[in-house]
Amino acid sequence: MRTLDDLDVSGKVVLVRVDFNVPQDQDGRVTDDARIRGALPTLAELREKGAAKLVLMAHLGRPKGERDPALSLKPIAARLGELLELDVPVAESLDPSALPDGEVVLLENVRYEAGETKDDPALAAQYAALADVYVNDAFGAAHRAHASTHGVATLLPSAAGRLLQREVETLHGILAAPQKPLVAIVGGAKVTDKIGVIDAFLDTADAILIGGAMCFPFFKAQGHAVGASLCEEDGVAVARRALDDAAAKGCRLLLPTDLVLGESFSADTTVTPLDGVDVPDGQMGLDVGPRTAEGYAAEIVAAGTVFWNGPMGAFELEPFAAGTKAVAEAVAACEGTTVVGGGDSAAALAQFGLESRVTHLSTGGGASLELIEGKTLPGVEVLS
Repeated sequence: MRTLDDLDVSGKVVLVRVDFNVPQDQDGRVTDDARIRGALPTLAELREKGAAKLVLMAHLGRPKGERDPALSLKPIAARLGELLELDVPVAESLDPSALPDGEVVLLENVRYEAGETKDDPALAAQYAALADVYVNDAFGAAHRAHASTHGVATLLPSAAGRLLQREVETLHGILAAPQKPLVAIVGGAKVTDKIGVIDAFLDTADAILIGGAMCFPFFKAQGHAVGASLCEEDGVAVARRALDDAAAKGCRLLLPTDLVLGESFSADTTVTPLDGVDVPDGQMGLDVGPRTAEGYAAEIVAAGTVFWNGPMGAFELEPFAAGTKAVAEAVAACEGTTVVGGGDSAAALAQFGLESRVTHLSTGGGASLELIEGKTLPGVEVLS
């Protein structure tokens, strides 16, 4: 993969795809600027290497080719300007002659353009006309073949920014050459969404720890009662196959041994601990129990490499946050390499104030999973 080391930017206009798809409050103020901050090292390096101008491109939400004012990047440009300590104007047009003055300019939401998500060659050519070279630093969008992540990279000298480079190298590294033991923590709602990740780690991990609602298809496959728990029916056969594969490959695939139940998905529901995994009718499993949390934490702390994607339960509800918190604290305490695959896991780390205590916190949930699964990421492949 070509990186900034392979790209001459001195005196040139650089088109930089960044991932500024960040949360905002009702007044449009950015509430989490982690992704904006993640782009700063690449922007700083490009400026230090003498780039004449940086033209940034990003998306926000899914306006589907319509100019939705609620999805404008202007509040994000304001926050970026604060971080860079300079004015960052927003370009409303793709006309090169109308590009605003300034060292750093942000194009308005690329998904306002109807051809963006279709990887439209004509739109890619419009992007390319704005600059001399192209840098992709938007790992969170690299698994999409869009005009701003793929098409334009075929038209200009192109390379990966430092954030995208670090993401790819880190995620490849934990599969290709992990420090042992390698422990994968896989949680979330649906086993069918994560089976590719489980399959990838069955060949390399010493242990896979399963949590979240996706444990219930595994339990059902083993003949346990799941009560009213969220149990993806399509996942039962998938879970059974994963259990068989783990046994055949000698990988320890660990399931919860106790649970925390509720009568409904609510912080106000009656909370019942369950010493076991057979869920009574009318009850739903909403977190792993304390014995499971303790056992999982012991596996994690002793690991040489940890990959975590997906919560252990409904951590957004205070009565059911303990399992995810225990895992987050164990990941933070692990002295090995710890990689967190974005999404809800990143949100959990932030909720518990632990985001600074991991080796690598991915900015791309979906992209990180696809890379682990061995899928080709169009935005990465085009830079190879």
